[in-house]
Amino acid sequence: MSSDGSRYHAVLPTTTGQLTFCEQIREPMPALSDIAFQTSISPDCAETFDVSQVLSTCPTSHDLLDVEYDWNRVPVPASLNEFEKRWANRHNPLDFSGVWRFRELFPFAPDDQIVTIGEGQTILQQSDAIGKYVGLKHGLLHLQYEGLNPSGSFKDNGMTAASTHARMVGAKVAACASTGNTSASLAIYAGVSGLFKVLVFVGSGKIAYGKLSQALDYGAMTLQIKGDFDDALKQVRDVCQQAGIYLCNSVNPFRLEGQKSIIFRILEGLRWEVPDWIVVPGGNLGNASAFGKALIELKHLGLISELPRLAVINAAGANTLYELYDRRGLRWNGGRPDQTLMDAFYTDMDARNRRANTLASAIEINRPVNLKKCLRALDACQGVVREIADGDILDAKAIIGAGGFGCEPASAASVAGAKLLRQQGVIGASDRVVCILTGHQLKDPDATVGYHAVEESPKLVEKGVTRRVFQNSPVVVENDFDRIMEVVRRMSS
Repeated sequence: MSSDGSRYHAVLPTTTGQLTFCEQIREPMPALSDIAFQTSISPDCAETFDVSQVLSTCPTSHDLLDVEYDWNRVPVPASLNEFEKRWANRHNPLDFSGVWRFRELFPFAPDDQIVTIGEGQTILQQSDAIGKYVGLKHGLLHLQYEGLNPSGSFKDNGMTAASTHARMVGAKVAACASTGNTSASLAIYAGVSGLFKVLVFVGSGKIAYGKLSQALDYGAMTLQIKGDFDDALKQVRDVCQQAGIYLCNSVNPFRLEGQKSIIFRILEGLRWEVPDWIVVPGGNLGNASAFGKALIELKHLGLISELPRLAVINAAGANTLYELYDRRGLRWNGGRPDQTLMDAFYTDMDARNRRANTLASAIEINRPVNLKKCLRALDACQGVVREIADGDILDAKAIIGAGGFGCEPASAASVAGAKLLRQQGVIGASDRVVCILTGHQLKDPDATVGYHAVEESPKLVEKGVTRRVFQNSPVVVENDFDRIMEVVRRMSS
């Protein structure tokens, strides 16, 4: 909260004489340039790159990049619960942030370069009503509600990290392709901080108005490409490369470092205990990839003793991961997944001109750029992948909303997926399950109104949604007191 009472305030900290958290519990942290670096995810490439370099892929292997650390030189606390000490210092903007209060677990940025607008104030909420719908015993279903972020989605966790890196390298313009949430998040960080201008690429008719309105309102220049998200992403990557613009899609490894914080907050909400399952919607697969990296690192550091299982849920109309992983057997394979298999799949997709097609617009993606990183996460976490039809997603969304947690359709894929996995016996009735709700209900109000409206929604019918099991339609009543009271009495009886 800013001094003038406004909700959003870009905090650009300056160095002070106060002791840092690291100094309080261990010793001063070494220069970050000595401990953080970028490296290819390929096990066959040993090259490293400085964090000051702006790269989206490894110049040598042409594979995705990770931000890695010399953990022997990072004063990480001996126990995760030591991070709770930061709650006593919430006047410090970095400790107030639900991302940066865990900054020793992704130490690539000096404190005086960090850009935060108070992101990550999200909650882990136990819900028996939704647990019953999924098929779990009392007290075992938890929702990680990322719709409470400033821009209304989980993207802020990663965008604060990307914005910080953009500031570190002196970027003046940043860009992204978006189905909506990424553009809203990038635009709000640019608008509040004033550090850079924003260019957004969206596909024609492929963005929910609730999300598009944010990018427009926050001052981003929006280019509407005659194509879908995959087309927009290809174009923005080429444009950024040619024009020297800072790219903020999840191919940016620094963005995924910020998204690791969702895992830290889940564990915090569970008193630092590891759940049996984490269920997450799968679109560009950035969250699943970041979750896997966070969990692998926590295990490596001895901060957790075991890994949860990971379930990634595709919409049936955008099911590349499901097709490759579940039906064709694609695996991480020690960092050497079958490239021939992937290439053949995409070649066939192009030949058929098969486009992503789902009401869950946030995950309406056919070419997930983080596919390989997601395979690594699935490998480490004994993961599973499922696809869910739009009708089942909207039914789950209605149940989630009735339980008090309105979410956009893509979010509900996690609960619908958990229900399917419970029906299949993969998730047990006594398992503790965390479902990620990635975005706020008002991101896509058309889907909500269409599901509950009296009349059939052409948009829903077009996507194959012909039943609305949990429909909660408005009651049409004449403008007459006695008729209105009849309805009220029926509700009360």
